[in-house]
Amino acid sequence: MTSPTELQTGQPIGRSPGRLMWIRFKRDRTGVISACVVVFFFLIGLLAPLVSKLYGKDPYTVYADERPELFDSAGVPVQPNGGISGEFWFGLEPGNGYDVFTKLLYGIRTSLMISVAVTLATVLTGILLGVTAGYLGGRADYFISRVIDFLLAFPAQLFFIASMPVVVSLFVSPRDETPVYVRVVALIAVQWFLGWMSLGRILRGTTLALREREFIEAAKVSGAPPWRIIRREILPNVVTPILVQGTYMLPNFVTAEAGLSFLGVGIVEPTPDWGQMFSKASTELVMQNDITYMFFPGVSMIIFIVAFNLLGDSVRDAFDPKTAR
Repeated sequence: MTSPTELQTGQPIGRSPGRLMWIRFKRDRTGVISACVVVFFFLIGLLAPLVSKLYGKDPYTVYADERPELFDSAGVPVQPNGGISGEFWFGLEPGNGYDVFTKLLYGIRTSLMISVAVTLATVLTGILLGVTAGYLGGRADYFISRVIDFLLAFPAQLFFIASMPVVVSLFVSPRDETPVYVRVVALIAVQWFLGWMSLGRILRGTTLALREREFIEAAKVSGAPPWRIIRREILPNVVTPILVQGTYMLPNFVTAEAGLSFLGVGIVEPTPDWGQMFSKASTELVMQNDITYMFFPGVSMIIFIVAFNLLGDSVRDAFDPKTAR
């Protein structure tokens, strides 16, 4: 039964902020549905090898060579709609004849793996430099802030495109074939380099406001070292901007990684990738003979990006109900 105090405040008594946030989030139907969609994408990415095994196919088999009767002389599936059938659920890719369903599963796996790694790296960097600048102030704040201002002046997309070949060439000679792991590391490094500044600036401002609060002053008077104050007092109070910004950053990194692969400076064949499928769909062979090929990667990316952005809005509203529309 609700107590008079609960009726006055509108919030249950004796529940932690995290519990209250979870209650508010569960009431947001859009947020819950978006979370389910996001979890579904991560699950099919993680379980791609298992699904591929149960399906009986993989994304590396060149069916144009193994079963040429399925293709015409131009390498286009002879069956309508890209060869969609009970055997090939999403059809066959024109040209090499890869199975589209398994290629999409592994492409989602590759893109999400890279984007999660970039998000974790940028969040950790933003926390480290942003909180340090806000709490220490003085020269540390001035130096870190000027670095942020300098990096924000870079045109991110052009920098990604121009720097990817340079970063790859640091590890592999241009005459040698580039291993997949080198391209993955390069994608993570390039996006991380220009990805952490917005979160760092937000955390700097939040920490500047927090360090003047009474509980921080009390911790200083008690003789607590700076690291303990940051760990015990500052970080728990900046969880909200970290989570909210993280939910906005990850879909941006997904599209950035897909864009680099689309332009040919990211993941290349035969490694499946979301952006690589868009690149294949834009070729003359596919556009003229199999317009349905773009449907599956296009719709799946739109659903994922929209769901993750809606999830970010719901997380923000759950943490701070005053911002709810």
